[in-house]
Amino acid sequence: MAQFFWLKKGQTVLKYKNRGTIMLINNKQYRPLEVVLKIPVKTYDIDFAGIVSNIVYIRWLEDLRLKFLDEHWQIDKQIEQGYVPILAGTEIEYKRPIKLIDQVIGRLWLNNLGRLKWTVQAEILSNNELAAVATQKGAFVNLQNGRPIAIPEELHKKYLEYRQVTQEI
Repeated sequence: MAQFFWLKKGQTVLKYKNRGTIMLINNKQYRPLEVVLKIPVKTYDIDFAGIVSNIVYIRWLEDLRLKFLDEHWQIDKQIEQGYVPILAGTEIEYKRPIKLIDQVIGRLWLNNLGRLKWTVQAEILSNNELAAVATQKGAFVNLQNGRPIAIPEELHKKYLEYRQVTQEI
């Protein structure tokens, strides 16, 4: 069941099934199965220019995907069933630099779920300003033969359920 909250005039927010999934309704920013992670900036994340190194964003995206799996499709269950997710590609657009003292939040959500492939999108915010956007594509593969498998039915159902709720609004 969905719960509605009003933030300010003209902005409706939906909290879905008490899982912390929040999406803006009025501007169509649906973010299926979104996870949010507070990200500490470590001294070893900083490069010679005094900003977070571009490679660190890849690690942060991995942290976000692991949180997504923890909340929505546990990796240990996948391994028991003989498959795991793999990453096929990553695109990152850097919007502004992040420094050691900045407060960083990451957000990741399932953007598309096909028969064999999935796409997640992410935002990295620094001091509540957009610092980077990313898209990652992947699939699930059979652990024994390394071949792609169809998206697990339970995850597909969860995604379709979310989309159905958003279409009813």
